[in-house]
Amino acid sequence: MSLSRRAFLATPAAMAAAQTQSSTPALSNISLTPESYCGWPTLARRANGELLVAYSGGRETHVCPFGRVELMRSTDDGRSWSWPEVLMDTVIDDRDAGLCVTPSGAILVTTFTSLAYETTMQRAQDWPAERTARWQAVQRRSTQAQRTALLGTWMLRSTDGGMTWSAPYRVPVNSPHGPVAISGNRLLYPGKELWEPGQKARVAESTDDGQTWRMLADIPLRPGDRYEDYHELHGVETSDHRLLVQIRNHSKTNAGETLQCESTDGGKTWSQPRAIGVWGLPSHLLRLRDGRLVMSYGYRRAPFGNQARVSEDHGKTWSQPITISADGVRGDLGYPSTVELSDGSLLTAWYEQQAANPKSVLRQARWRL
Repeated sequence: MSLSRRAFLATPAAMAAAQTQSSTPALSNISLTPESYCGWPTLARRANGELLVAYSGGRETHVCPFGRVELMRSTDDGRSWSWPEVLMDTVIDDRDAGLCVTPSGAILVTTFTSLAYETTMQRAQDWPAERTARWQAVQRRSTQAQRTALLGTWMLRSTDGGMTWSAPYRVPVNSPHGPVAISGNRLLYPGKELWEPGQKARVAESTDDGQTWRMLADIPLRPGDRYEDYHELHGVETSDHRLLVQIRNHSKTNAGETLQCESTDGGKTWSQPRAIGVWGLPSHLLRLRDGRLVMSYGYRRAPFGNQARVSEDHGKTWSQPITISADGVRGDLGYPSTVELSDGSLLTAWYEQQAANPKSVLRQARWRL
């Protein structure tokens, strides 16, 4: 009895096939500053084939006052990477860096600022004297009022291939991987109101290539859920012109599983989020040239690593997991994002804390479906 590919993906044999395939991705570290903790990257591909990866670099740990937004480039499909460029470095912590290349060629980089490290300082016990001195010196660069005024969700924009950048400007929401381009010369930014009362999960829209943004819609809540439980959204437009958003979920129902909702009216209204049977977070969405969708996500339980799934029906159903990496030593890893290269292969980048290095590094895998 013959099976279509879609039917095959639903069979037990699909898992075996995925696991066989998962042993073949070529894994490599791409951090050029292993002395610094690097985290939460986003990978994007320009029309000329150049790859960009934005991330939070210059860090000491997962939470610290030293984070800054950095960018690296590759002109050979990720075989080699440029020395990091610092795009934004405020006096507080600049964290997750998202990337979007718009149809015009503009490059948008997103980030958010945080004062969470101040709580870490207050709770610090038995720190080495030199570490305490470093953190205290950082605080002497600004007043508490100045630091609080810097809290926000930010965007930078370049129209010359990243040679020059705008000053950071505030945008309504944040998500780790930033906005996405959709049809009609629009940009869609599903994200979180991090510093607003209620911390809603919402969708913003730009019709001027990312220069300005307006709020378009709220993401609805499932009965019993709270917005405090919805985090780190990402979206994509399907080839049948629906919009799809996935959500990192921490509600008691399906905790740690990815939720998904859809819009059929250009993002004005959204379906109630639903579980799709995928444990892992957060996810990044990509539409391939053939119309299939790929979701890649961190897998923060043994075997620690990153996984991907494929949809051949515009996100209605998803395949069994494909293992991208499974050699992590702990849960401080993930936030993968994926691009399709000119030869049809896929490149995924993420961050990971490894056994031999307490500083998290950036890694990548080249693989095929």
